[in-house]
Amino acid sequence: MSAYDFRASADFTLRPRAFRLASSAMKITPAIPARLDVIDALRGFAIVSIMLVHNVEHFDLIYRPPGLTEWLKSLDSAVWDSIFFLFGGKSYAIFSLLFGVTFFIQLHARQQRGEDFRTRFAWRLMLLFGFGLLNSLFYQGDILAFYATVGLLLIPVARLGNKTVFLIALVLMLQPVEWLALINALQHPELKLADPASWAYFGRGAAYLRGDSLLATLYGNFTNGRMAALLWSWENGRMFQMPALFMLGMLAGRLSLFVPSPESRRFWTRTLLAASLLFLPLFFLKSELRGLVSGEAVREPLSVMLATWSNLAFMLVLVSGFVLLFQGGTRERLVSIFAPLGRMSLTSYFTQSVAGSFIYYGYGLGLYKVTGASQSLLIGLGLALLQGWFSVWWLRRHKQGPLEALWHRATWAGRSTGGGLKAVQN
Repeated sequence: MSAYDFRASADFTLRPRAFRLASSAMKITPAIPARLDVIDALRGFAIVSIMLVHNVEHFDLIYRPPGLTEWLKSLDSAVWDSIFFLFGGKSYAIFSLLFGVTFFIQLHARQQRGEDFRTRFAWRLMLLFGFGLLNSLFYQGDILAFYATVGLLLIPVARLGNKTVFLIALVLMLQPVEWLALINALQHPELKLADPASWAYFGRGAAYLRGDSLLATLYGNFTNGRMAALLWSWENGRMFQMPALFMLGMLAGRLSLFVPSPESRRFWTRTLLAASLLFLPLFFLKSELRGLVSGEAVREPLSVMLATWSNLAFMLVLVSGFVLLFQGGTRERLVSIFAPLGRMSLTSYFTQSVAGSFIYYGYGLGLYKVTGASQSLLIGLGLALLQGWFSVWWLRRHKQGPLEALWHRATWAGRSTGGGLKAVQN
């Protein structure tokens, strides 16, 4: 398989012992800070790594320029493999986990005021869906619309006990559809599988992404591209994984795992050790699966599940390592580098889609034709630095990013929120 083959890595699972959940949702640490710097910084880290992944793959217009020298081909292959090893599927998982943490912070802040946030949260998700549709005009791989839709599942589970929520998340993380496919494949091991349905849509997308018409690109992304992303998400288990990560993030908020404390530090230290030990055998099995299992029908669901678990393990390595560094003396440096981007994550995510489509697609600069993975990585780093500088400049003059402020005002339209809403802006 070529180094430029797309590494689809989308599913994740968590083991029950990792969280040691309390028996009831009522066992929640009441003192949740109004704003957690570690959440902002970790979200900013996810935004930067998402930016790098999107640039390396030309915002879904995957293409290797012809005529490259052998050394540059080797460098591009190494860059591609390294970026997807480090961040492919992991950055998205971090973002999803933090989505659940943020929901809990907002819900908890309103509960402290004797209010029920769930109805307002549903309206907030409708607004996010609108942002997602707008973003998908420029980038077909948008996740905001999916977050807005799947995030509704947090509303009915918000009042359930910790163990119940964890069990629901665990079932989702185990990817029940893949298990059913595996059971069926074991009964029919010689079954031949058709190509994933998303491939046809992605194939059609190349025409308008490479074309010189902005309107054709916007329309194609909004129609064909949306269907491609929907099918790909289903094929790779994200429709189960996403709500599970939201719920696990909510539980992490309930248990104050991101609030600096000796207990939090012990939890993340153990998580780092356990996740590191789990990752190695899972990654080996995933990498060697083709040689170990000959039947395509059996190999396909196993491939999804092993990618799921190995990516989850490495994502936990990234998160626990980041939190431990944050609590261990590098807080100020991490905050100064990543927190401004994290506080403006909606603005940053949207603007990277607009900028990336213009840089790489045919209607704009069309750099997909001349940039390999290594050059695209440099472009991504430059854009990340530019976004970081803009975020710092903007937040010196405003409390929130431009899209964050718009989302905030629309969420609470028609209601005077007063100073109490500072508690839910994380």
